[in-house]
Amino acid sequence: MPPLVSKSRRRRVLELAVRRRMLWVGSAAVPLHNITSVEAYKDQPDAGAILLRLLKWAFVAVLLYAGVNYLTGGEARIGESGNPLMIVLLLVVVGFALKDVFRMSKPVLAIGTAGGNTVTVTLPTVDELRHIAGQIVNAIDNPAAEFRTVVEHTTTNHFGPVVNIRGGRGHTGISNN
Repeated sequence: MPPLVSKSRRRRVLELAVRRRMLWVGSAAVPLHNITSVEAYKDQPDAGAILLRLLKWAFVAVLLYAGVNYLTGGEARIGESGNPLMIVLLLVVVGFALKDVFRMSKPVLAIGTAGGNTVTVTLPTVDELRHIAGQIVNAIDNPAAEFRTVVEHTTTNHFGPVVNIRGGRGHTGISNN
């Protein structure tokens, strides 16, 4: 049976299932023995990261304004008789930061694998995701367990390139010899 996938503008409906010792998230398959963590939580905006991003982009806006001011010979002034470029730039930067601060937190089920990948799915409530997490953990412990459910969104994060080599004394990478 092919996985259930339906796309719309607002959400992506996707089948999450355990069949024959494999976790299926849409068309992506993860062997149950490769799952290292299963966690359901409420994803909150990171205020520190938002502040850092705000400061970074405010600095970029100030540099941009200084560059425009230099190129126009000092004509990019702030004030009644000047160009409001800097004010507009700062308002845009603050607007994006406020959008991040006031974004709604969302329930997330994060499934970590031994390969370093993380599959995340979301549903309207953390309780629904905790129930699915329990089913996944049960399937890991019980080889006969299978289930199928529908989730609303998925993201797969792949950390590193296809060949990810870290550490090792004297390691020079892959050789074609």
